[in-house]
Amino acid sequence: MKYKEKKAKPGPSDKRGVATLDEAADWCRRQGIEEIECMIPDLAGVARGKIMPVRKFLAMPAMNLPLAVFYQTITGDFPELEGLVGAVQSDTDVFLHPDLATLAVVPWASDPTAQVIHDAFHPDGRPVGESPRQVLRRVVQAYEAKGWRPVVAPEMEFYLVEKNIDPDYPLKPPVGRSGRPETGRQGYSISAVNEFDALFEDMYEYSERQGLEIDTLIHESGVAQMEINLRHGDALELADQVFMFKRTIREAAMEHDIYATFMAKPMAAEPGSAMHIHQSVVDAANGRNLFSDPETGEPTPTFFAFIAGLQKYLPAIMAIMAPYVNSYRRIARDSGAPVNLQWGHDNRTAGLRVPPSDPQNRRVENRIPSSDANPYLAIAASLAAGYLGMIEELTPTEPYDHDANQTGIALPRSLLESVVLFENCEPLAELLGASFVAAFSRVKQTEYEVFMRTISPWEREFLLLNV
Repeated sequence: MKYKEKKAKPGPSDKRGVATLDEAADWCRRQGIEEIECMIPDLAGVARGKIMPVRKFLAMPAMNLPLAVFYQTITGDFPELEGLVGAVQSDTDVFLHPDLATLAVVPWASDPTAQVIHDAFHPDGRPVGESPRQVLRRVVQAYEAKGWRPVVAPEMEFYLVEKNIDPDYPLKPPVGRSGRPETGRQGYSISAVNEFDALFEDMYEYSERQGLEIDTLIHESGVAQMEINLRHGDALELADQVFMFKRTIREAAMEHDIYATFMAKPMAAEPGSAMHIHQSVVDAANGRNLFSDPETGEPTPTFFAFIAGLQKYLPAIMAIMAPYVNSYRRIARDSGAPVNLQWGHDNRTAGLRVPPSDPQNRRVENRIPSSDANPYLAIAASLAAGYLGMIEELTPTEPYDHDANQTGIALPRSLLESVVLFENCEPLAELLGASFVAAFSRVKQTEYEVFMRTISPWEREFLLLNV
């Protein structure tokens, strides 16, 4: 498959997703599709898979990949698998079946190409527990067993940066249409967004053609830092949209000779990037918001228990919310990011914010996750914490109406500390799946060990001649 070098004309705009393979065949004919990107998100949220001719896909849509694809680190290495899966089992194929509801065009490809997200199964038909999509499904199924349905709305912050060919050099803001890079912070500035009009026009076009429902685009407080809000909806559907949007904005940016990055803290002097997750729970039968009393409109015990669950379990899920060593550079005093477990009404300094809303739209915003988090896992872990709070009928602290970060840092400050809390939390392991918890913990430990082999400029600057 080739990627276009010049801006292509808009193509057909059939909405994303079909129900059957016959409908997929008809959809591909209408679109003139020649190739299919068959992909699955790994633990990092990276798209792994195969590209195949459309005729081969329609004749045999299932494909095989080794189980080890779910044990690969962000550097492409593999951890020691002893005690998890054997060397033979890790190289054993799992079967990937397409979720045809995710079928969509690849609008930045020069040749007519489609993409479809897959689910992973063992040869005996069991879902692969290490698959991020399956982890989220497990949590949603726990809600369904209670007659509940979670509703989420993610917000994603990211930076536009000048192309960085040599990683030894710090990142810089890109040059916009004025011919000048942004030099001061331009939070909520329309003109600062307009500097990249052509890029965002492509982003909106590509998103529309994939059925991604962007609600708003704003300029955040960092230099060339943006935020995209997606419309609320089904948890798995929104995780898919975040996964696809990350690919979309990266491709759109590269067509304009710049990078889009979801790195949590890409520039030392600028704020970090978050993935805020708005969450509510409705009655699956009638759609009523369980966070509000139907007669009085006041918040319910379920609402408070959900908040309390987040307060109790957020430290244990920090390895998912902040999955890399760089993520913890965002979790620091005076960084602009919440570092506490407080909750408050419209209080953005609190880790958990309750936005202003009417009773039907009452929700909790989890402001802790960083933008580098895997959307499937971050949504699953956040919903799991709230679920456990409701099941355990927990009670939260009183709402906080001052600067909540003044209460001190209540979250783990390093990846290894977070991993220890994560792998020792039995209620989470039961809900998320023991095989996933073991795999994720081992991968994170391996990534940390690889990071520790790198000597930073800070160490050379301050330790080389002074110690």
